[in-house]
Amino acid sequence: MLIHPMPDPIALQIGPLAIHWYGLMYMLAFILFLAVGRIRLKQAHIAAAGWRYEHLEDMLFYGVLGVVVGGRLGEVLFYHPEYYSEHLLEIFAVWKGGMSFHGGFLGVLLALAIWSKKSGRNVLDVYDLIAPLVPLGYACGRIGNFINAELWGRVADPSLPWAMIWPNVDQLPRHPSPIYQALVDGVLAFILLWIYARKQRPRLAVGAMYVLLYGCARFFTEYFRVPDWTVDVVGVQISAGQVLSVPMIIFGIGALYFSYHFEKKPVTA
Repeated sequence: MLIHPMPDPIALQIGPLAIHWYGLMYMLAFILFLAVGRIRLKQAHIAAAGWRYEHLEDMLFYGVLGVVVGGRLGEVLFYHPEYYSEHLLEIFAVWKGGMSFHGGFLGVLLALAIWSKKSGRNVLDVYDLIAPLVPLGYACGRIGNFINAELWGRVADPSLPWAMIWPNVDQLPRHPSPIYQALVDGVLAFILLWIYARKQRPRLAVGAMYVLLYGCARFFTEYFRVPDWTVDVVGVQISAGQVLSVPMIIFGIGALYFSYHFEKKPVTA
């Protein structure tokens, strides 16, 4: 069976300066945001609304702050509050990994709400614009988790062709869950959302569809990942990621219903 390669988390070291693979994956995520964003700006209904590349660059600055601050605080508060309460300085060690998507998601929503108020744009139009640009960046983050040999999967059947031993955990075959999440929560969600967002939809629909797609995908892939913590719901163990994804699924369904029944298509510029 496969064995996790356990690469050095430091991609390049020049004296005291260390460049980590995890940080490079985030840099790649931001590059993809702008690259895919250029393509999205060429879609007829997006161009007609007056969106420009300068808007994406400006939003990226706010988004980076939101994802880093929100993602780290989410990791601290949602997953390991006891540990970080005793190791306060490690809260700032983001290069070691440990970023909560749900926390980063909330951070980005808040940061872009601030940007929309500053720019005079409807915040729901902002969310609809950038929603299809998010999933590939998420996939980059999960690849960073895999390189760091973290978020390992549950024990798998040894006959599974891609079952993998994680030497930093034990000698049991496990699911490579970060790869699952990169492919399903990231790449697959991107493909489905991109197809959906190619046509003009009612305001909030594209953003709501992403929330729903991610929530469902994450709930599914969590079955292959060792949970950070679980809760018992009528005798069924629900993982931390699933607990945090349920509100996204509920909100996504409700927001889609609201969008198609009460919202109109955005007015073009």
